[in-house]
Amino acid sequence: MTKFRKKLVVIDAVQWNGKNFDEVMNFMQDFHGSKFNYENAEELAYKTTQLTIRTLEGIMTADKNDWIIKGVMGEFYPCKPDIFEKTYEEVREHMITNMSKSLLAYD
Repeated sequence: MTKFRKKLVVIDAVQWNGKNFDEVMNFMQDFHGSKFNYENAEELAYKTTQLTIRTLEGIMTADKNDWIIKGVMGEFYPCKPDIFEKTYEEVREHMITNMSKSLLAYD
């Protein structure tokens, strides 16, 4: 058996808090189109605190407190908070510099 490790990748993400529909739609605008395509979805999202997201794998639902992640292909998908916390950490400016140096060492 061959072992693999996950490549270092920096992602963009926003957390759906049940009230930030505009923020999430603006974040996903390039993939999902204008917020005006989702006017009916906005009312439903505020009532149910769920968002419907078009992903590469089909339609998925994001619940309140899920993170919406922009993938490496520009796609979006929801991630449960506990998985997000175990998988990602916030990137600070000094970390980007250190990651760049680490990546150069692998070339």
